[in-house]
Amino acid sequence: MAKLTKRDIVVAISNQTGMVQHEVFDVVQRTLDKITDSLANNIAVELRNFGVFQPRLTKPRVGRNPNQPGSSFVIPPRVTVKFKAGKIMRQRVEKLSRELKEASERTERQKNTATQGHNGG
Repeated sequence: MAKLTKRDIVVAISNQTGMVQHEVFDVVQRTLDKITDSLANNIAVELRNFGVFQPRLTKPRVGRNPNQPGSSFVIPPRVTVKFKAGKIMRQRVEKLSRELKEASERTERQKNTATQGHNGG
């Protein structure tokens, strides 16, 4: 699966705007730093049409070591970041989900057809 890096974002924005990559990198990094600082200060970050990042406190839970059956320990509560996709992102990703599902079903049908033909079906 392909991935998008911060560098890819900087290069794309630089190419689209004509700004120098160094300046774009500074803006992107400052944006990410501001988001991180806000979350670290228990402030949710809402980016319209993209989504909402919220700091959340997990509950303490019991953990077990699979290498030592019978032993258990308490995993303390900790803060994590929850992301809830915005409407536009959710719709676009759901479209991808449908496309991948259809492609998977086509591949499965092709396998079944090939298997039946191979077995003299």
